Amino acid sequence: MSKPFQLRYLFLFIGLTIVHFASGQSIKGIITDNEDSAIPYASVAVYKSSDSTLSTGGVTDFDGKFNIEVEPGDYYLLISFLSYEDKIVNALSISSMETRNVGKVMMSADAQALETVEVTAEKSQMELQLDKRVFNVGKDLSNAGSNASEILANVPSVSVDVEGNVSLRGSENVRILIDGKPSGLTGAGNSDALRMLQGNLIDKVEVITNPSSRYDAEGEVGIINIVLKKEQRQGINGAFEMNGGWPNNYGGSFSLNYRKKWINLFASNGTSYRASPGYGKSVNDFSSEDTSYYFESDRKQVRGGLSNVSRVGADIYFNEKNSLTTALLFKYSNGNNSASIDYFDHNTNSEIIKSTNRDEDENEIEYDLEGSVLYKKTFDREGREWTSLLSVTQNDDSENSELVQTINTGALESQSYQRSTNTEDERTYLVQTDYVHPIRKKGKIETGAKVTLREIENAYNVELMDTGPWVQLPAFSNELQYIENIYAGYFMFSNKYKRFTYQFGLRSEYSDIKTKLLRTNKSNPRSYLNFFPSAHLSYELNEVNSIQLSYTRRLSRPRFRELIPFFSYTDPRNYYSGNPDLNPEYTDSYEIGYLKKFGKGSILSSVYYRHTTAPTERITITDSNGLQRRFPINLDTKDAFGLESSLQYEFTKWWRTSTSINAYQEHVQGTYKGRLYRSEALTFTGRSMMNFKLQKDFNGQISGNYRAPRNNTQGKTLAVYTLDLGLSKDVLKGNGTITASAKDIFNSNKRRWVVDTDNLYSSSEFQWRARQFLITFTYRLNQKKKPARDGGSQMYDGGDDM
Repeated sequence: MSKPFQLRYLFLFIGLTIVHFASGQSIKGIITDNEDSAIPYASVAVYKSSDSTLSTGGVTDFDGKFNIEVEPGDYYLLISFLSYEDKIVNALSISSMETRNVGKVMMSADAQALETVEVTAEKSQMELQLDKRVFNVGKDLSNAGSNASEILANVPSVSVDVEGNVSLRGSENVRILIDGKPSGLTGAGNSDALRMLQGNLIDKVEVITNPSSRYDAEGEVGIINIVLKKEQRQGINGAFEMNGGWPNNYGGSFSLNYRKKWINLFASNGTSYRASPGYGKSVNDFSSEDTSYYFESDRKQVRGGLSNVSRVGADIYFNEKNSLTTALLFKYSNGNNSASIDYFDHNTNSEIIKSTNRDEDENEIEYDLEGSVLYKKTFDREGREWTSLLSVTQNDDSENSELVQTINTGALESQSYQRSTNTEDERTYLVQTDYVHPIRKKGKIETGAKVTLREIENAYNVELMDTGPWVQLPAFSNELQYIENIYAGYFMFSNKYKRFTYQFGLRSEYSDIKTKLLRTNKSNPRSYLNFFPSAHLSYELNEVNSIQLSYTRRLSRPRFRELIPFFSYTDPRNYYSGNPDLNPEYTDSYEIGYLKKFGKGSILSSVYYRHTTAPTERITITDSNGLQRRFPINLDTKDAFGLESSLQYEFTKWWRTSTSINAYQEHVQGTYKGRLYRSEALTFTGRSMMNFKLQKDFNGQISGNYRAPRNNTQGKTLAVYTLDLGLSKDVLKGNGTITASAKDIFNSNKRRWVVDTDNLYSSSEFQWRARQFLITFTYRLNQKKKPARDGGSQMYDGGDDM
């Protein structure tokens, strides 16, 4: 499509007409203390003046504001909050279609209550919203001293394999966001990036299995949004963390906020050093009509280095209705990785006839700079708002490797030298605008537009030296330019009628993508326009039982690294490459969920079905020498049917549990170059965590994960299980906490898989990181642990929503 045609679509989205509807009657105001600081979570009860019967009520938000819908009549308010004296607002006469603003209501501290009661509002570990689940990760002791990748591994529905690849409900086609937008922290398909983000900087993780139209359509199974910490309370507050462990694992981080009336300043930093040992081994048996080939391999590696993530920003409140948020993020990493691979070639009598050793030293330096500006405007009418976002990202990554190869045939030994360089530069520009308009009492419409412009330049070069000068290997060297421009717009409508809530939306995305090999001058332009409907329905059977239904259509564009045709050269007998001819996947996703709350917990169960066309599958082919090449292809269809259930239950005041399980059946089939590929997989994943209040100031935790075997089109992956332990003690009068944790205590977090084709049987095992032990110290500045109002666990308030 031409550029003018693209722009017409963009302007069409931005020019959507917003219709204004009249609102009903309500009472609104703001609750503050004597120092003019907002009081969140204050209770506002509305009583009828005629007989003092309770009519309705609500609670204040994070900014101390409330807006309660009422019928026409005469009322008075009773405002209460623990450690404050009750406040009464009399003589409120409300007529039809009137919004009565009582203005600022000041509460005074109750001196007697302050002597005996300390209160903080604690979020539950899982919060269920119409189109997402929110997990407040600060309550998990095993997260102390962890990074983002390790934290995601402890979130229900999410799995992280030993190489750091993230999957949701069994699929790796999941979109990962930071604070609601793409980020260099998630990398261009680089699983190492999440390991660089210290867990102490994370407030919560949002899992969106069926995203509504306001979200990007990217991701077969949905979106994982990592929300970074930023406090909203007045004054200065924050948290500091230091950790040390074995194998080499050291780090420190802090998160600070200062808020005073018109400005909120926030800053955070996380620095870590790791040197993590790992290993791998495999047995490979290749046979054909005219030859056979058998070899074993052993790999030892140490991966790690220094990494740092820094973030600063400010919320500027020009007035009650206009605010500006600016943020700057900088990431630096200096990775030092070493690996030693030994190959042992056998003859038909299982005798070793040749051994090969490859020693590699790799240095990787990465810089990432991200800046964003968010403007938000609210209006007199509650719930009406407009936001605009501008974000710019620059990422530079450079890898340099040196390899020494030694071949020993018994009678002869020879050496050769290889070196490789890989540079990658990425620039991303994002512009987004969103508008929300309330309709009558409970309804609203939402509309917005988004433009994402992304360009990546990747250069890969391999050179070999035997006895003469360095010689370039053309098959492994090239430069790729990747340009991805996405233009999107959406429209949504939602409303609530009694106990029934519904939401419908439509999103459109125009994708303009081009890949070009600069040295060979080969290009592969792709452009396509798609529409993505969504529907979410919820019905409250009663106060403790509700049902949710949802449908979305999703898109999974090939990831940048899946399009790179270059081969990796670390392991010359196992090549990994991309496929420039990959097409996008399209998925229709259906889900029905049931939530039941009871006295000491809740259970959420979901049944889902996904139908995918042109699914991506990684296959392995072998040449006449038994060398393996693994790359992605598109098959015809994939169908997945599953059942997921999450339980939270408090057995006693000192023992609570959180358990989840996801069982699903998946059928994949399709052809590639005339060959049929198909698989039937029935498998499940499970996670259980138990927290114990051992005695005063002591907390313990046991958590386990299990991933069952799973078939694929050319073999299967075997089971993986892990067990973690944690123990924490509060110190310094509740301002500090010392946590000791043991991760993967059985040293069982290993990826094991089998490739079984007509010509090849290969059995492999790989461990990215051995078990580890950590000691973490956390100090909270003006975030002292306090008893929870709901009688739940006593964990500190890790911060409010952004």
